Amino acid sequence: MAGDNLPSRRALLTGLAALPVAATAAAAERRERKPKKRKPAKPTVQHVDVAIIGAGVFGAWTAWHLLRAGKTVRLFDAYGAGHVRSSSGGESRVIRMGYGADTIYSEMARESLPYWKALSESASAPIFHNTGVLWFGPQGDPYTAQSLAWLQANRVGHEHGDVNWLQNKYRQIQFFQGETGVLETECGALIAGRGVQEVIADAQIAVERVVMPAPLLSKRIKRHSLPDGGTADHLVYALGPWLAELFPQQLMHKIVATRQEVYHFGAPQGDTRFAPPELPVWADNSNNGIFYGIPDLEGAGFKIAIDRHGPVIDPDTVERQLTPAGIAEARAYIARRFPALASAPLIGGRVCQYENSSNGDYLIDRFPGQERVWLVGGGSGHGFKNGPAVGKRVAAHILDPKLAVEPRFSFASKGTVAARTVF
Repeated sequence: MAGDNLPSRRALLTGLAALPVAATAAAAERRERKPKKRKPAKPTVQHVDVAIIGAGVFGAWTAWHLLRAGKTVRLFDAYGAGHVRSSSGGESRVIRMGYGADTIYSEMARESLPYWKALSESASAPIFHNTGVLWFGPQGDPYTAQSLAWLQANRVGHEHGDVNWLQNKYRQIQFFQGETGVLETECGALIAGRGVQEVIADAQIAVERVVMPAPLLSKRIKRHSLPDGGTADHLVYALGPWLAELFPQQLMHKIVATRQEVYHFGAPQGDTRFAPPELPVWADNSNNGIFYGIPDLEGAGFKIAIDRHGPVIDPDTVERQLTPAGIAEARAYIARRFPALASAPLIGGRVCQYENSSNGDYLIDRFPGQERVWLVGGGSGHGFKNGPAVGKRVAAHILDPKLAVEPRFSFASKGTVAARTVF
């Protein structure tokens, strides 16, 4: 019966008795964090070294790195920083290092994590939540085995075990015979829209709400013209799903936005099993498409999503309403894996998008024929975590024009379609 899965009176009383301890731990966390007062944005200048179009996670971290390197930057976005229609908007994202054999992204996640931690520690409210990330699935799953091998070889904090280990550690999850799991202890969740806004505030730059056209180079002054009459030596278009709209000849059908849904369910009052530290970020690699979720962070509820590409959409005009079929699939999965939440109410949800590149890899390359115009995108659902590393890479290319482009991130690679686990 559903009532059998609810916490007992004794468990609730034990939880209440532990509140002073929890409060002390929370206070200790606040003491460890060192929020700093953000300085106001520096005044806008008419000529800059770099103009960045797109104030999502890639554009924001590119601006951050360039400004730290002493460059002058202007940052533009038609809707503002981390807005709800962007691929970087919303409430939360996963940061993990396990990518199977695709270790280029493991390395980028490891490079990015210290930047996110430092930003979180200096922000007025946390951006990074060290919940851990739990993978589980059938024994012998190559993706899990390859991820575990990389974690072991690179001495990244983790635990792993069989179904008995899983069931003893996470009794609120229903596991099945033959399953194994890996817990990445150093990773967790990032707060998304607010995180982008914190990066921009820390960079001391303002976002200018301007619709930027395709690049226009003045041959007379050898600078790129900006809409208000200003100029820039370099342009970076980090437009996410809008890249193909602005550059259709080069990117049509090579970067597309697909419709995705996420759902938030509410646990019963007093039931702490679905919030940190009792529940980590989790991913189930045993279905037709990975089901994954984030524990209740900042009162948002138990979040669940399905890593399966939806239909192609226009991010400007799509109606962002949840579908009954999607809600029903999420409920059916919860009833199987999280039986205590089988009758939990849907308390929120969001229609967002993946921004898929044709080969599943990022695009970080020069616009064909223009040495000082860069296109950055193809986050494909998993790019948020790697924002600091992507921004650092783009900044490095601008600072050193001779730096070679990673072949997988080049224009030349965007010709074939390949699937990737993208959450």
